[in-house]
Amino acid sequence: MSINTIVGRLSHQCDLLFRVIDIQEIDGQTTAILYGEDYRLIANAPVEDLVPFTEEEQLTRSSKVRSLEEQSWELFQQDLDLVRSQQEYTATEGYKREYNYFQMPGRVLHLDGDPNYLKRCMELYSKIGVAVKGVHCNEKEMYKHIPSLIDQYRPDILVITGHDAYSKAKGKKIDLNAYRHSRYFVEAVREARKKVPHLDQLVIFAGACQSHFESLIFAGANFASSPQRVNIHALDPVYIVSKISFTPFTERVNVWDVLRNTLTGQKGLGGLDTKGVLRNGMPFRPPGEDE
Repeated sequence: MSINTIVGRLSHQCDLLFRVIDIQEIDGQTTAILYGEDYRLIANAPVEDLVPFTEEEQLTRSSKVRSLEEQSWELFQQDLDLVRSQQEYTATEGYKREYNYFQMPGRVLHLDGDPNYLKRCMELYSKIGVAVKGVHCNEKEMYKHIPSLIDQYRPDILVITGHDAYSKAKGKKIDLNAYRHSRYFVEAVREARKKVPHLDQLVIFAGACQSHFESLIFAGANFASSPQRVNIHALDPVYIVSKISFTPFTERVNVWDVLRNTLTGQKGLGGLDTKGVLRNGMPFRPPGEDE
């Protein structure tokens, strides 16, 4: 067993794929620290509980997840096309006039505790057309960097995510200390709200797998995970904030409209009705056009 090996846990019937990120001696037992390969879950497991997968087995086990990703993307694309058509109709007064307008979607600052997930998210942002700055940062350190990053990038939308997990051995589900990283996510949200208190001036998504949803919402997040303490997919935050990014600031987005195109849905994600952040402008002048 070595770092970056893709494994499954025998005690959990190898239900999820994990990547080994560290191997430690914990209470005299050789233990692997695991990151979910498709879900934002962090876990510990004795090395004897782990079984490595070949590339062929990885592809077979991840095919269902990839199929869900494709379905989610297609639904989101249909939704985005509809929104853009409605905006064009409004801007041209029902296609009666030729208006040379342009759009400014919301700017996103995405902090992620997993560099592999951050890369996947950045690729999806690019595919959708969202202006984003991605920053890899350890979950425990995020709250320290939030104020300066907000000053530097002035985002309309902030994503605070990475890996998390609830441990029954550490306490009840209402106990914030029973979670791996939830308390650090909460602190990061609080720091962001000190900079921008209004929910519609800075839209915040916070959390990962099994995170303490209630604490994140009460700390000031617009959207968070995980209401029923289930796992969330790596790309779910992207779909949520992209919906907000392309919704006009004159409109409010119903929570279900935001969640319906995610891979996890309302069991793992929730939030508050929130205003969009997109703005239309005119006239449009292509870059490099002569005076």
